[in-house]
Amino acid sequence: MMAAGKQAEASLLSSAAFARFEPRIRQQADLSKTNWFRVGGPAEFLFKPESVADLSEFLALLPASVKVTVLGVGSNIIVRDGGMDGVVIKLGRAFAAVSHTGDTVLAGAAALDVNVANYAAEAGIAGLEFLSGIPGTIGGAVRMNAGAYGSDIAQVLTRVQIVERSGKTRWLAASECAFTYRHGGLPEGAIVVGAELKGVSGDSRAIAARIAEIAAAREATQPIRSRTGGSTFKNPEGHKAWALIDAAGCRGLSIGGAQVSEKHCNFLINTGEATAADLEALGEEVIKRVKAHSGITLEWEIKRIGKHAGRHL
Repeated sequence: MMAAGKQAEASLLSSAAFARFEPRIRQQADLSKTNWFRVGGPAEFLFKPESVADLSEFLALLPASVKVTVLGVGSNIIVRDGGMDGVVIKLGRAFAAVSHTGDTVLAGAAALDVNVANYAAEAGIAGLEFLSGIPGTIGGAVRMNAGAYGSDIAQVLTRVQIVERSGKTRWLAASECAFTYRHGGLPEGAIVVGAELKGVSGDSRAIAARIAEIAAAREATQPIRSRTGGSTFKNPEGHKAWALIDAAGCRGLSIGGAQVSEKHCNFLINTGEATAADLEALGEEVIKRVKAHSGITLEWEIKRIGKHAGRHL
């Protein structure tokens, strides 16, 4: 039987106030199809807004007590097997537009990082090539200050558009984001919907050649054709996570259907039948073995969200 709180929440989202959003709200939506690991339980509610205004209006109506989680393309997350309570917001094509003025690129939160890099190349804007080496979307890249190949979001972001949990929409200057290594200090509950990125004038052919170099390097060194979520652990200061994992004897280590990549030790892969529990347990085992071998404690870079099977958050 549904708990009283859940009954109230379900009733709320089916009320007249939410009627206009109904075509874009699904209950018990399968989240395993929304992330690159292809694991995880259902979302209690999944909402796909059709515009920034649509998202803003929805959040303004939603009581603060209802948990909200945002998904992009799910490139750097493990959705746990018990799924997600509350509302999961999935930003789609309406948030994927890319444009530019001069050397400044405006990208929607759902724009793929590689697409933004390629767009900039065609426009003769240099300095954003590193984005082609980051799996995921601009929204996720801003939230975690993603970086690769010598640069990160903090170095190119000028401002970011957010929708607050209250539904208020506003722009933040990059200086207000309190960026640190692999972390963007956005206000609690803020949803990134757009970002303004500053490049420099460059030669389109040279920029495209650099992007091609990055693609070749990724193909040669990373398991990009496997079910994976990108880099699993942050690089500890002065160290490379993959080297610590390799030295601890974890290359190829597996639990259930989850495996440490033979190609790049800082990638976990779903070999076909992995559960979220397998992936998370494997990651924790890697942390344990690296700590025992080197004395260094690895920190997760991949976000683990949701509840374990049979449990509530």
